[in-house]
Amino acid sequence: MDLFDDLPEPTQPPVAAQQKSTRKKEEEEKDEEEEKSRKRKREDAESHADEEREEEEEEEKEEIKKVCREGLPVLRGYVAARRGEREEMQDAHVTLPDMSSCVSALPCQASCVSYFAVFDGHGGARASRFAAENLHHNLGKKFPSGETENLDKLIKKCLLDTFRQTDEDFLKKASSQKPVWKDGSTATCLLVVDDMVYVANLGDSRAVMCRMDAAGGGAADGQRKALTLALSKEHNPTIYEERMRIQRAGGTVRDGRVLGVLEVSRSIGDGQYKRCGVISTPDLRRCQLTANDRFIILACDGLFKVFSADEAVKFVLSVLQEGSVEQRSGLTEEEVRFEAACQQLASEAVRRGCADNVTVILVSIGY
Repeated sequence: MDLFDDLPEPTQPPVAAQQKSTRKKEEEEKDEEEEKSRKRKREDAESHADEEREEEEEEEKEEIKKVCREGLPVLRGYVAARRGEREEMQDAHVTLPDMSSCVSALPCQASCVSYFAVFDGHGGARASRFAAENLHHNLGKKFPSGETENLDKLIKKCLLDTFRQTDEDFLKKASSQKPVWKDGSTATCLLVVDDMVYVANLGDSRAVMCRMDAAGGGAADGQRKALTLALSKEHNPTIYEERMRIQRAGGTVRDGRVLGVLEVSRSIGDGQYKRCGVISTPDLRRCQLTANDRFIILACDGLFKVFSADEAVKFVLSVLQEGSVEQRSGLTEEEVRFEAACQQLASEAVRRGCADNVTVILVSIGY
């Protein structure tokens, strides 16, 4: 028999028990720290994977934009302005083939935005100059950005808001002057988002486009026929809907003019006629560009007093198709031709007897 079989188990001294408890606690803390470390590593790995996925998605979006951009039309604007027999040049214009600097952020589905506009002032040059200086900036501030479901609808609303804002700002400035400014201006603005054209128009300036017949028919010599497309609608008091609005507002139309004075029924400015039904709400039209489109003409009524839309298009085409051109440093042959066509069109309007200011913007469309 073992001498110690009947003896109770010896109890541990207090110090030894405390040391064991401390070691156990340290081991538990160590295990907990290791678990936290493993968790952090997993989270870091997941976060890194998310970042890589986001980078890949951004790169994919950029690639898509590059592909879209390569297939989009390239627009260039050429301007010609003539004072005619007027004492003052009351027209103004803006050409921005790349309007991105005025827009804080483009919509996700848009790659580029262009803007061209002509303003025909009356009663002075202040309204036309104000519109030329401010309208595109107001447009840039209100332009839709980010993810958008109905870009077309948003752009149309943006244009309407922009015209209203520009008119209100000018009228506020005009009414604060002594004497009050009575200037007014037409406005024909061409906004191109990728390959979609939006035209916003007030008054009697116009926008027309030359589209070549895709089928190549209609010409005896087999050449492609040029089609003239109206991109804007004129507003003058002789049009039934315009006259009715003016009369409902308490105004009258005499000799084809509002109160026998104002030739247009919609404009920026003209504060004294706003109570008579003259409004700043533009007519909006939309058109998608195609590879058959050659150019767009934006011009004040000074041009169209002596040219029909068809005649203006044919005149430009005749200059573009001339045999020889004078080479100019820094310009391609096509750019020289368009520049010449624009200048010659404005000069021909004056030669035909137009005494009014003449401003022409010729926008070339290339692919």
